[in-house]
Parts: sequence; structure tokens; C-alpha cells
Amino acid sequence: LLFSIIWVPVTGLVICLLLCACVVDLVLAQIRYSIPEELEHGAFVGNIAEDLGLDVAKLSARRFRIVSGAKKQYLEVNLENGILFVNEKIDREELCERSPNCFLHLQVVIENPLELYRVEVEILDVNDNSPSFPWSEFNLDITESAAPGSRFPLESAQDQDVGTNSLRSYLLSANEHFALNIQTRNDGSKFAELVLDTPLDREQQKKHEMVLTAYDGGSPERSGTALITITVLDANDNVPVFDRAVYRASLVENAPRGTLVLKLNATDLDEGSNGEVTYAFSGHAPLKVRELFSVDPYMGEIRVKGIVDYEKASVYELYVQAKDRGPSAVAVHCKVLVDIMDVNDNAPEVILTSVSTPVQEDAPAGTVIAVISVMDRDSGENGNVDCQIPNNVPFQLHSSFKNYYTLVTSEFLDRETVSEYNISLTARDLGSPSLSTRKTILVQVSDINDNPPRFSQPSYTVYVTENNAPGASICSVTAFDPDSNQNAYLSYSILEGQIQGMPVSTYVSINSDNGNIYALRSFDYEQLRNFQILVQAQDAGFPPLASNVTVNVFVLDQNDNAPVIVSPLPKNGTMATEVVPRAVDAGYLVTKITAIDADAGQNSRLSYQVLQATDPGLFSVALYTGEIRTIRRIVEKDATRQRLVILVKDNGQPPLSATVSIVLTVVDSVPESLSDFGDLTLSPQPPSNLALYLIVSLSTISLIFLVAIIVLAISSAAKVPTNCMEVNGNSSLSQSYCYKVCLTPESAKSDFMFLKPSYLPEQKVKVTNMKVNGSCLELSALGSGNPCHGHPGLLTRLLVFKLTI
Repeated sequence: LLFSIIWVPVTGLVICLLLCACVVDLVLAQIRYSIPEELEHGAFVGNIAEDLGLDVAKLSARRFRIVSGAKKQYLEVNLENGILFVNEKIDREELCERSPNCFLHLQVVIENPLELYRVEVEILDVNDNSPSFPWSEFNLDITESAAPGSRFPLESAQDQDVGTNSLRSYLLSANEHFALNIQTRNDGSKFAELVLDTPLDREQQKKHEMVLTAYDGGSPERSGTALITITVLDANDNVPVFDRAVYRASLVENAPRGTLVLKLNATDLDEGSNGEVTYAFSGHAPLKVRELFSVDPYMGEIRVKGIVDYEKASVYELYVQAKDRGPSAVAVHCKVLVDIMDVNDNAPEVILTSVSTPVQEDAPAGTVIAVISVMDRDSGENGNVDCQIPNNVPFQLHSSFKNYYTLVTSEFLDRETVSEYNISLTARDLGSPSLSTRKTILVQVSDINDNPPRFSQPSYTVYVTENNAPGASICSVTAFDPDSNQNAYLSYSILEGQIQGMPVSTYVSINSDNGNIYALRSFDYEQLRNFQILVQAQDAGFPPLASNVTVNVFVLDQNDNAPVIVSPLPKNGTMATEVVPRAVDAGYLVTKITAIDADAGQNSRLSYQVLQATDPGLFSVALYTGEIRTIRRIVEKDATRQRLVILVKDNGQPPLSATVSIVLTVVDSVPESLSDFGDLTLSPQPPSNLALYLIVSLSTISLIFLVAIIVLAISSAAKVPTNCMEVNGNSSLSQSYCYKVCLTPESAKSDFMFLKPSYLPEQKVKVTNMKVNGSCLELSALGSGNPCHGHPGLLTRLLVFKLTI
């Protein structure tokens, strides 16, 4: 046994113990064990307690333990029996790698007293590793021009085992071109080389695969394999070849840029740059072709570069070359024919060769308006064109010869209805999809003088207040002419005629430009109540056309006439006198004031009132009838001469008036000669006979009046009601009027209703005086009517009627 002191890296406690051991200079014993690797846990190594001569029973008491410098606790001691056993499986290749000798060093430490022992455990190799190559596949590139006998070293296989278990030999699988040569290095390791026996041809076989196997010397024998892939590198010994000498393709015109026309295919049996084919236009390709098409240098794709137009060329010839990228490359050529297919990409073109406008509205049907030419640059059906115009226009489109049309009228035109036409001409080809062009033709219709002027009203009614200022405008007439320009320029004139025997031009005039009518004189309602004028409107066309219209002028009344006293009249140019019997009762009719007013309507409505009286309490006058009656009986103390001043006033604004003075003489008896109604009421007979005569007279008058009404009712039953009669008479202006007179029972005597059929509404009149003169019944009536046609100044006037029975 060798005794020595050793140093091993252990924990702090172990280090202290070893230091102590060094101090006491202990001499330790050393033992060795041998075990194979890969033993399982618990495998027996040796009885270390027995081998060291230790008491097994005291191992625990003396704190027996082993210390290992390894990272793992591969071995352990059973303190109960002192056996050293495998604690963890030992991999020799991991522990010692490729060292020929592999030991596991242990330190045994025992205390009380301290004893140290060195133990070596040799780990024996077992053939547990197969030879392995660095890569599972080797790739070798060998040019096809390599000479036979060329050597190509291979990567060596590795075997982790040692000794006879390590790598021993190589074996190559069978092949036609290569052999294996095994070499030994100075360290005894072996490596293999490939040796080329026969030449390679890449075009026949560009890849060769072989299996290389490495064997070890273990028992049982182990082996490892690797795949050797040999790529034959090309030599530029082939030129590119097109699969066709002439290519043909069809292309739709206007194809978008980048559209693929066709793909060329040229192959080169070489490889790499020697077999990489590039394409390009040859020097024979014209510049136009280069502008329209492009060739991809690597893919061989011919694509559209510009705008391809069938109308410019229907076929293109392209010359393309191909060559590889190897040294001393040789180019080969092919021809590409590209047929362009026509598409309907051109809309028809419409050209107005001749246009005749404007056209007269009386132009006969078939008049040529325009000559139209149509063309389409496409071919076939795409170039056939059809033209149409709308059906709702008075025109037709005629095809004269190919692609030429004439636009003609189909009927008479009317400028006043349509002055111009925007005719939409549609030219449409027969392609699919169809293309069309629209052209608008403006046809203006020129005017002829075919429309006379038209007045805005069939007739005009004008109301003019009398006493108008001369030169003032009384109305305006308006006419229009649907023609245009000179044919629509109108001038106005008044046609010749007479008004009350005088030329109409002395009464009114007209502005020839605007139709304003002016009064040349001041009109007097009492002289001229209405008149008619005929106005003519004439255009400036050739020949001129004219129209007439009637203007009815009505003169409206003003209150410009004061009442006129017609009864009683003054005697001897002084004043009127009347006698009054002294014995009359209250309400006795003394006399009646009768007045007339030349005005009409409210202007002629009269009222009466006592202005002055000798005795205001003795006599009164009726407000509207003018009857003077006694208020009371006359007594002795009353004066025998009573003077009355009666005021007669019209209802105009401002009102006009007149006065009459009457001297009433109170007598005891009535004279024989009396006038008017006094004749009927006064008599030289006694009062009783006078009353009888009055009753007889009134009855006779009523009977005569009733007979007259019955006769008139029978003669005009269709026009007059049973209680009405018609009265015909002439006014002071010598104009005829027809009145419908109706008896009404409301007044003390009689009231009448009458109409002026020409322009006055129905009016109610009150009989103010009535007497029988031979075979005539004379009536005086005062009326107040409604305004005429909305003109408040037009009122009925006081009229005197004479009825002939």
C-alpha cells in the first residue's frame, strides 16, 4: 500500500478535516475497484468496509462517509454492511470522454480517530455507442468535366467508445462511377475518400446518391450511415432551344397594359448560369413593336406595354432571341405572330354636312333640313351604324345611301306652338355591347304672319264720370300677337264712326303704341250717357292682319244740376199763389210742390222742407212728395195770407237746392178755377158735394188705371207680372228707354218699380203727382235705385211718365 496525503475539493468540513490530517501527518491507504459503465442503481462495486479492515458496526458511530470530486454522486456506501454500490448510472463517455483510462476517485473519511482512505474505481468501456457521421447527408458538387481518378475526401465518422469498441472500417454502396479509398491518420483514426472511376455526364444524370457505412470493432458490432449526394456540375456545352420556331397568339385590342400575350419557352440542357436562359427582342424587331410589347428577360412572358389598336394594325410580328448566361453563349431566335382582335371600341361619328336653319313654319313636308354623314372606324358588325331620331317631332330621317342621311320635315310647322326643336340624333352601331353617339340638331322655326292680333277681352266696358278733364286716359285696350318680330308689332287705331252725329275722333283718341284711350272732351251725363267705339289692332306683317274690339263707354252722373221747380209756377213772374178754404180740417192737401233734377240716382233724389212760414204751425210739407197740407184747422185769428218758402234739395254730394215761394190765401169759399189736384178737391158746391166728386173722380182714375194694367198684362204676359206694366218713353236726350212699372200699395197714392234693361238695375219709384188729361194719365215719380254695376254715382233721376190709355 502507498501512503500519501492527497488534496481534493470538498465541502468546508472536509477541507478542515484534511487540514487537520495534514497537521497530524496521517498515512492513508488506497484501494481500487473496476466496474463497467451503464450499471443500474444498486449494482455491487465492493465491500469497502471489509477491504479497509473496518468494523462494520462502528461505521455509523465513526461517521463513515465518502467524498467524490465528481458533480454527481455516482457511488454510495451502505453503512449497515459496508458495501459500496452504484448510486447513479455512470456514462463513461460523459465522465471521461475519449480518454483511454477512466477512473472515479473517492475519499473515505472516518472520525474518532480520524482516518482518510483513497479509493479508485475504474470505469470500463462497453460498446454502447455506434459510429456516427457529423451530418446525415453529404452534398458534393463535382463538375461533369472532372477526370477519372479524381479524389474527393469525405467527412470521418466518430465513435465515442474506445479501444476495440471504436471505429474500425467504412463501406460504400454499389454505384457506377465511384470507389472508396480508406486512409489511416497518424493517430490511428481512419477516413475515407471517393475516387472517380468513370466520367460524369450531367445531361444524362445530374445527381448520384450513395450510402456510406461506418463499422466499429465492438461485440456486438455497431454501425452508422450517411447519405452521399453528388451533384454533377454543368459545363456550358448546350445552347437554348425554343419549343416552337413560330408562336401565334390572339390579343384583344385595347387590352390593358401588362396583359399577358403569351409565354415563350426555351430550354438549355446545361445547368446554372449555363442553363439560365434570358429573352429579349432581336435586332429585327421594329421600334413600334418595342413600344407596344415587352419581353420579360427571365420568364419569357410577352406582355402589352402600349395601346394596341386594331384600326392601326391587325397583326404584329415579334422576333425574340434566347441565350444562356454561360461563357461563350450563343443566341437562338423565334418569331411571334400576334393577331389583334377587333372590339367595339369606337363610337359612331356624326358629321353635319349641311344644315339649313331656320326653316319657315309654312315649309312643305319633305323640306330638307340637314344632311348627315355617319362613320365608325370599327369593322364588321362593330362598324355598321343605324341612326334614329325621336318619333314625337315633325321630322323624319331618310337614308340616302350608305352612311348618309337627310333630315326632312314631315308636316307643317307652327312657330307659335314650338319655336325651335332640339332634335336628338342617335347613331348606334351593331357591336356587342353596342356603342352610340348623340348629336343634337337645333332647328329654329322662322315666323310668318299667320296670326291676327287678339284682344285680351271680347269687349271692353268703361265707366267715365261726367265732367272729366279733356285729355285724361279713360281706359286701355291690350292685344297680343303670337307671331314674332315685325309680325307681332301692333299699332292701335279707332275706326271711323259717329257719336250723336259727330265723328268719334272728336270724342276720343288712342295711343297707337300702347292702346291707351283718351277723352278729347268733357262728357255730360245729361247729354250723353253711353257710346261705343270700335278699336282696331293691326300688326306690321306683310300682308298685315288686324282685329277689332268694341269699347262700351258709360258716362257716370255727377251732381252738377240743381233741382228745378216745375209746379206750381209763379204767376206774373212773381210768386205762386194758392187758395185755402177756411173750413178745411187738419191734413187738407193745399197744393203739391213738383220739382225735377236732370241728374240721376241719388243726385236726383229730392227732399222738401219748409224754409220760411208766416205761421210755422199751420202748414207742413211732405219730405219726399212735396205735398203741402194743413197741420190744424184754420181759425179766425189766423192771417188770411200765409207765405211759405219751400226748399227743394237733392241727395248729391255736395247737395244742390232750389226754393219756391207760395202765397196761400185763406178764403171762405173756393174759386171755380183750380189747377192740378186743387181742381179735384175744390168746388164751388157745398162741402158735401165736393167730397162726393172727389170720391167719384178717384174711383174713375183707379178704374182707368186698372183697365190699362189689365190690357198691358194681356199683351205682354210673358214679360210683365200681373201687377206690373211696361212704360215706353223718350228722355230729354232723345234716347229710348223701356221701363217695367209695378203698382205697390205701400204709399198713400201709388208706387212703381221700373228697370232700365240696358244697364240699370231694378229701381223703386214713388208717384209724386198724377192727373188725367183727356185720354192720358200723367205721372210724376221720384225714384231711388241701387248703384249701377258697382258705381255709386249712377242713380235714377226724376222722370215724368205719360201713359196713353
